[in-house]
Amino acid sequence: MSSLNRRSFLKTASAGFLASQLNLNGSKAADSKPLLPARVVDTHTHFYDPSRPEGVPWPRKGSSLYRTVLPKDFVELKKYQPVNATVVVEASKLVEDNQWILDQAKDNPVIIGFVGRLTPGEPDFRKHLKRFSKNPLYKGIRINYDLLDLGLKQKQFMDDLKLMADQGLQVDLNGGPVTLNGARLLAEQVPDLRIVVDHIGNVAIKGDEIDLRWREYMESLADQKQVFIKISALVEGAARHRPDAVPADVEYYRPTLDVIWKNIGVDRMIFGSNWPVSERAADYVTLQKILVDYLQDKGQAALDKVFWQNSKLAYRWDKYPGE
Repeated sequence: MSSLNRRSFLKTASAGFLASQLNLNGSKAADSKPLLPARVVDTHTHFYDPSRPEGVPWPRKGSSLYRTVLPKDFVELKKYQPVNATVVVEASKLVEDNQWILDQAKDNPVIIGFVGRLTPGEPDFRKHLKRFSKNPLYKGIRINYDLLDLGLKQKQFMDDLKLMADQGLQVDLNGGPVTLNGARLLAEQVPDLRIVVDHIGNVAIKGDEIDLRWREYMESLADQKQVFIKISALVEGAARHRPDAVPADVEYYRPTLDVIWKNIGVDRMIFGSNWPVSERAADYVTLQKILVDYLQDKGQAALDKVFWQNSKLAYRWDKYPGE
């Protein structure tokens, strides 16, 4: 090789090496940007107005939550990533408050679904259900575990839930870790009913220390394909153990989330915030980022399923706002 050709070769090779390094560095820079879901549906918010003449049964007067909380407040809230849609969950035992939320939705397209509150087994249940479910935003009802525990043994209660399943409606369940077992029992008796367990069963989150009974209940739901787990109230779960210093780092929550990921899987996990209750433990940016961070190594498809696609399966909402 001539000296000229050698110099040309070395120059070209050096340029190629530099270019490859720039591309590599560029890829690393690109890879450092977090993956984000294409859309976000928050499946657990509460709206209420204590200033209404009839007041509200919850939250109690004097609580930090005792204030008017409306859809516009949620829209204006600072978030880690924009959230343009929410499924509202009941916050009142008053029958007419089902209609109040539906009325709020008329002027607030951010609301794409509502989980109301009625009591299966009561004489007027079917009448109220027929009335409210005429509105396609009415997706189902929420039931507390204490009521479910009694209702599983009552024919009318179960018949009413079978009617809901026949009509394509769903049920949210709320309570402690034993609610997961209640979800399994209900799913076995009404296999066509879509069930969403709120707040991952309200377990206290203690980093590496896992509640063994909670894990056993979660494992028992592995084959119950119509049961979804709402990844909500994580920061509240941590606050039960560390009320003065709620962690913002995903590593504290990872052992708990790993149990859910292993037993429930990517197709049945859905994001919810539990706002504004959640703000007593952490701000919205923090709670949203914890789950985004957890899903980083799971890939884009997982982010999209957990943050919005699975919610469409659970709640059968129609259209994402603006599309």
